[in-house]
Amino acid sequence: MWQRSVCVGLLALALGYLCLLGPQLSPSVLQHLSASLLGGLSRAGSLESRMVAAWQAAIVRPARGWGRVAVGVNACVDVVLSGVKLLEALGLKPGSGKNHDVLNSRQDLREAFTHFMEKGAAAERFFSDAESFRHIAQTASEHPGAQLYVGGNAALIGQKLAANPDLKILLCGPVGPKLHELLDDNVVVPPESMQERDEFHLILEYQAGEEWGQVKAPNANRFIFSHDLSNGALNMLEVFVSSLEEFQPDLVVLSGLHMMEGQSKEMRHRRLMEAVASISDIPTDIPVHLELASMTDQDFMSNIVHQQVFPLVNSIGLNEQELLFLTQSASGPHASLASWNGVPDVGAVSDILFWILKEHGKTADRASDLTRIHFHTLAYHILATVDGHWGNQVAAVAAGARAAGAQACATETIDTSRVFLKAPLEFVTSQIEAPSKISLNPDEPVVHWHREGISFHFTPVLVCKDPVRTVGLGDAISAEGLLYSEINLQ
Repeated sequence: MWQRSVCVGLLALALGYLCLLGPQLSPSVLQHLSASLLGGLSRAGSLESRMVAAWQAAIVRPARGWGRVAVGVNACVDVVLSGVKLLEALGLKPGSGKNHDVLNSRQDLREAFTHFMEKGAAAERFFSDAESFRHIAQTASEHPGAQLYVGGNAALIGQKLAANPDLKILLCGPVGPKLHELLDDNVVVPPESMQERDEFHLILEYQAGEEWGQVKAPNANRFIFSHDLSNGALNMLEVFVSSLEEFQPDLVVLSGLHMMEGQSKEMRHRRLMEAVASISDIPTDIPVHLELASMTDQDFMSNIVHQQVFPLVNSIGLNEQELLFLTQSASGPHASLASWNGVPDVGAVSDILFWILKEHGKTADRASDLTRIHFHTLAYHILATVDGHWGNQVAAVAAGARAAGAQACATETIDTSRVFLKAPLEFVTSQIEAPSKISLNPDEPVVHWHREGISFHFTPVLVCKDPVRTVGLGDAISAEGLLYSEINLQ
């Protein structure tokens, strides 16, 4: 940000010098020079406004947009409230944090929430004790600060896409009466997808700088947990795939695989094989986007990457935690990195995205359909695509970033007074290959580079200073990016 301060200072000095020269210059010349310098001063002092204006110009609809989108298969009702306030309402006291892959008790919940709050990282866990979870869920839903929303990656993506009146949306998942009431009227739910009771997920939010005991959150984020059996078993997957023939979608969006982690290893393996068979039944002329989410089992992720799901989908969406876990699980580049230190390094992220598409994406001699990855983190997004398969990438990545800045602040459009730039102003495009060094220009905020048949489109995110709601942000980003993407099926 120091460049902006220098520019402002120099322009201010220039205006002062003009005032000294004033008597020696004609009024018209003085007025013209002053207006030019003041315009420069205004531009220099509104970096965020310049980025928003550049995005607006870059975000154009694709020549061939989607008309009908089918989304499945995880859906629920999100109960959103302050994590600290819920834990206090449950009578839990602050203490040290500890990661738990599965939550078996309230104590596990307290330790896991503390662990991720201290890191400022998002996480999602399964709560194994049904009776204890029902009591916690009741306490949460009756808390004065609790709010109920559409939940589940698939339902959130469907809800976001349904805001576009030109789109027809099919949502298939375990939809109970409360969720059905919350869904947009533009979302069609097959009768076979309805069930008598809702699945509830508890979303424990915390704000940047919020404290609990000795822990202070470095940034705003959320911790999600549930005892969700319907989504955990992907009960609606076969219903979803069978409904596609009648609905005839232009695009299929699939999510919920991560919910299977609550199952036994044997059941999870069997269900994954059945899921692969069902996904294989989707006609090859319908592109499939897979939205990933927080996972903890490296063997499960490795199966998804290597021979199970990745070759069957055209596109994936994921965040920084999921990307790092993916490369650790599949022995990819930078797999020895235990965690990101602050804003994920652009070069390291680019290396992993390149490896995924090179090793597991579509090539002339590999039977894989994967040609697109939309990576999103708090400070920036990268859209990586295999050349020749996708168009309108500049608009797509810019639209995703715009959605992030607006939704986090709960505004229709980005309010530049409520956001700030957190992305690096300079970065390298790789930590492995001979890199290019890129300097960010706020008037051209979408940066492009190329590497062995793969294109990368990068844009920063204008981060909300005081986010209203972080839940579903990644799903909204992926939905918006897909909305502006155009595929060239070959």
